[in-house]
Amino acid sequence: PTGGLCLSDIYSAVLPLYSYHCRHQARNRLVALGQLCSRLHHCGGLDSQYAGVPDWQFADISRINLVLSIFLCIFVAVKTILLTMKKRLQWLLAALLLGTPSIGYAQKGNLQKGDYGFLYCHMNDHGRAWTAYALSRDGFHYNDLLNGDSIFSDAEHARIEGATRDAYICRKHDGKGYLMVCTDMNVGARDRLGKVETWDNYGIDLLRSDDLIHWKSVTFDYRKGTQIFSDPNAPSVYKDWSTINRVWAPQIVWDEDYVWPNGKKGGYMVYYSMRNRGEDHYDRMYYSYADETFTTLTQPKLLFDWGYATIDADINWVEADQKWHMMIKKEGGKAGLFTATAPKLTGPWSEPVEDDYVNFEGNKACEGVSAFQLPGQKTWVIAYIEYSSNPRNYRLCLADEHTT
Repeated sequence: PTGGLCLSDIYSAVLPLYSYHCRHQARNRLVALGQLCSRLHHCGGLDSQYAGVPDWQFADISRINLVLSIFLCIFVAVKTILLTMKKRLQWLLAALLLGTPSIGYAQKGNLQKGDYGFLYCHMNDHGRAWTAYALSRDGFHYNDLLNGDSIFSDAEHARIEGATRDAYICRKHDGKGYLMVCTDMNVGARDRLGKVETWDNYGIDLLRSDDLIHWKSVTFDYRKGTQIFSDPNAPSVYKDWSTINRVWAPQIVWDEDYVWPNGKKGGYMVYYSMRNRGEDHYDRMYYSYADETFTTLTQPKLLFDWGYATIDADINWVEADQKWHMMIKKEGGKAGLFTATAPKLTGPWSEPVEDDYVNFEGNKACEGVSAFQLPGQKTWVIAYIEYSSNPRNYRLCLADEHTT
């Protein structure tokens, strides 16, 4: 206390919403300045500076110094508040877009989000497709950002065809940034690009960002063969890569158990459907691994083969049964959106559960299935697009804690 005014009382009234570290830092500064005020008030150790000064003049000098010191204390406190607010506003921007990562418990797969809301990274398909953002507070009602406009330049990032589809976004496993993968495909440029079929494409784009606004990327054109991968001499799934005609709907999941050749653990499993017109009869699911820089991929390996086309897989760890669960579109056998399970990300994956699935709503066409949890709930939200109607419909339904 200085002159009956306790500076710590001012500080406590102003900074209750900020972190303990910031309050502790500000309190230390104020205590130090308070001690300075006290010394000025009592002239402890400063007598030689004021030798011969009359008591009434000395008292005036002390009061002036005391007032100046109090103002200095307040200035430092306000400066601390403003700096803290700036940091917190930067943090809140990230929280606005993807929520705060949940910490303090073990989790598998991608880093879980907090309870602020949901960022939907989706394909806006008005002619040439592009990647857009939408936000939701409850996971069910979404509003487009930027009026549904593209969040980045496809010309810059989609180096094969100049358009992106099927975007999937997640946090980095350490919470220090964001990752995205896209199908590099322009369905409106068949003639210009010399495609055999409209829905042909040849590769995918890997993107990374610190703020969800500015993105860096690498593009993998699979027609170029094994030279584009980080392990070009590993066994290859194809003899001739030049006839690749589909690399569709890639997604990302962090695999803490993956071991690199140098012994380092942890990698991003990037999984996707692929078809080589010259060697395949239908689309099958494959996977590669990207390192923590998210700029390299290993050669594809077959994830499973059910004997018919499968696309649009979505994989999540389910705590209830301690297994990986996949939702996927079957384009053979009984049509629909089905589930399968595995003890490890790379399998072995079970046959699809035939009596528990999302049908195609009669003769309507459905795909793009994905699953996510609402904060604090064990149930799952299953989402998919019904695209044969005009306009298209995005469906949301609920599943229990086992995603059944």
